[in-house]
Amino acid sequence: MSVGQVDAVILVGGQGTRLRPLTLSAAKPMLPTAGVPFLEHLLSRIRAAGLTHVVLGTSYKAQTFVEYFGDGSSFGLDIEYVVEDEPLGTGGAIRNVADRLRGDTAMIFNGDILSGLDLTALLATHRTAHADVTLHLVEVPDARAFGSVPTDADGRVTAFLEKSDNPPTNRINAGCYVFRRSVLERIPPGRVVSVERETFPGLLAAGAVIAGHVDSTYWLDLGTPAAFVTGSADLVRGIAPTAARPGPAGEALVLDGAEVDPAATVTGGSTVGRGVTVGPDAVVHRSMVFDGARIGPGARVSDSVIGAGARIGACAVVADAVIGDRVVVGERCELLAGIRVWPDVELPAASVRFSADS
Repeated sequence: MSVGQVDAVILVGGQGTRLRPLTLSAAKPMLPTAGVPFLEHLLSRIRAAGLTHVVLGTSYKAQTFVEYFGDGSSFGLDIEYVVEDEPLGTGGAIRNVADRLRGDTAMIFNGDILSGLDLTALLATHRTAHADVTLHLVEVPDARAFGSVPTDADGRVTAFLEKSDNPPTNRINAGCYVFRRSVLERIPPGRVVSVERETFPGLLAAGAVIAGHVDSTYWLDLGTPAAFVTGSADLVRGIAPTAARPGPAGEALVLDGAEVDPAATVTGGSTVGRGVTVGPDAVVHRSMVFDGARIGPGARVSDSVIGAGARIGACAVVADAVIGDRVVVGERCELLAGIRVWPDVELPAASVRFSADS
């Protein structure tokens, strides 16, 4: 199928507050994920589907996207940027890029979703249904934490429902849409607009055709530290698809310039960044160790993110934690159960446990 007249729009303007302190120094889509910024994995999927014109809707730390991706040519893409000066909501952010579109169809991506969705199949659904908008829908085990999106026997969306204790379907909005350009341009410009609360219900009320494309491949919202760690590990292990991983799939991704002692163990889809050292008898499991960090002898790091330049002391234990850039964790410290340590903090050597509940 030719997709030459389809624009890709990626919304990357959020501040990523749920991922702090990681997002104090970088926008969420630019955080290292399986060796490269997360956005690079999404762009690789877009390019593989034959879409080449990409518009990034940026806001928070907008310049970092330009500095890394430039005009997109080195990634086989043509990338443009639109900066959102004030938060406009998802609908407003989509409308904000309308003047950069070149075709009659736009595929919109939330920039914090990791997905194995077949993009050409989504476009095929959109065209076969002659839809005004097509939504990627996923089925979740428990939809009570989400708004649900019921469809009829023909796959047409019938409603957009808020969170409830008894949702009529387990299908939810997966954060990827295909719009006719003419429909996208009906979104009111210059103000906050919610697609789920205003745009989509308004289109249904007006008789528009909104199709649902139900997909059961990999899907994960990377909004929390735990999900971020899981997504990176799944990319490293090849569970989540990507063409941007800088190395083969496996239990660990050790980047150039890292030094892992032969007596250390790195498993579970961990990433060890450039310039990192992992000392003898240390264990790193299902974790992300950013560039320049040091993991001391006998340390145990699991299900965690270790920020750039951080130091984890000998025999320290870090489990289910986020350690900010340049943090120093003293010997024998134990950081557990959701604790987050902000950048440049120094924790002295101790036999004390710290957790989010303490």
